[in-house]
Formats: sequence, C-alpha cells, structure tokens
Amino acid sequence: MSNAPSGGRIDADLPFKPVQIAVLTVSDTRDEESDTSGAILAERIVRDGHRMAARALVRDDVAAIQQCVRAWVADPTVDVVITTGGTGLTGRDVTPEALRPLFEKEIEGFAIVWHMVSYQSVGLSTLQSRACAGVAGGKFIFALPGSNGACRDGWDKVIRWQLDSRHMPCNLVEIMPRLLER
Repeated sequence: MSNAPSGGRIDADLPFKPVQIAVLTVSDTRDEESDTSGAILAERIVRDGHRMAARALVRDDVAAIQQCVRAWVADPTVDVVITTGGTGLTGRDVTPEALRPLFEKEIEGFAIVWHMVSYQSVGLSTLQSRACAGVAGGKFIFALPGSNGACRDGWDKVIRWQLDSRHMPCNLVEIMPRLLER
C-alpha cells in the first residue's frame, strides 16, 4: 500500500476501475479554444485512467446548465459530471442554483474539503467560491470554480482520489452501484 496525498492510501492489490466522466464548462466569455479549465480537467481525467464521456460548454444560464446536466444524468455512458465555472458571487454565477435542485443528496463534505484545499492555494479568497457536489440519478456531480488553479486543485487534491477505486479506507467508486437503492 502506498500513501496518497489525500490522507488515505492506495491499495495496489485492488483493481483500478475507470469511470466515465463528462465535463461541462459554464462561461459567457470562453469558447472551445479558450476553455483552458475544461481542457485541464479533460487532460487529467484521461491521464489518471478514466474515460471522457462528453465535454460541452454552455453560458451562465440556469436552464442551459440544467438541460446539459440532466441529459448526462440520463445517459448510461456517464458516471460522473464535473462542471467548471459559475460558482462565484457575481450576478452571472448561477451554477450552484442550477445544480442544487437536481441533487437528490448534497455531498456537504465536498465543499468543506474543497475550501480546505483551496485555502492552501488562495488563502481567504476561497470564501468567494460556492463549489458544491451532489448525487442525481445515481451519478456524482461536482461543481468547481472556473479558474485553472481551482480545477487543478479540485481534481488533483480531491476528486481524483475519491474516483480511484483503490483509495482506502473508502472511495466513491465502490458505492456507485448502490446510489439508486431505495
């Protein structure tokens, strides 16, 4: 077993199970060429052994965000959705407002851990982020801020480890088959 930077450990005797991840960039100012945050997430997802199920860009609009995320939640080829952008405090930032109504369960601990990690990078400026996560239709949804640094920190220091089936003492992959239990 090797220690993971996440405070857990990787059990090399367990199999790695890749998951299929969709990335949604929320922005009024970026296009496919200038979407560096989405590109960072896509590169890291593949680098770390997972599969890119889809990638899209929508404007800061509740209906547009919900339409895309709902389609991915309904898509059997998508296991996880990660959004980047729209989590700030300005009037245009509406990603949490779009996603929270879709959540059947919110993952409150994600926001707490996200802010701990973010604080190490940007100090008190982390309070301007409303990063959040939840479960909808048996899929995990993570909302990260739109900066490149936030995407690196969110993936490298939090999400990556919980989506690694070898991460101990527990991980999100092991409970995926049980998310729709009633």
